[in-house]
Amino acid sequence: MKAIVSVVGKDKKGIIAKVSTALYEMNINIENISQTIMQDYFTMIMAVDAGDSNLKFEAIKDNLNALAKNLGLEIHIQLQSIFDSMHRLDTTKKGL
Repeated sequence: MKAIVSVVGKDKKGIIAKVSTALYEMNINIENISQTIMQDYFTMIMAVDAGDSNLKFEAIKDNLNALAKNLGLEIHIQLQSIFDSMHRLDTTKKGL
């Protein structure tokens, strides 16, 4: 199961370490990552593969929500198939 994880919040030490550790502990592989600091805000988007995880998608989402609350961040996960479908719909609107 491929997914997109986004992380946004006030920059502080350890965000990448804590998020990547949480994904590792759920047996989720980070396939691609992009992160930047915009003024005082940290932003990160990751393409992940949760195919080897024993957790259902909702449990993964719940774990990331708990981490987000603990760190004072916004962390969202979305199935890549939904993300791709939304992008396809968006590009077809341009042809209207």
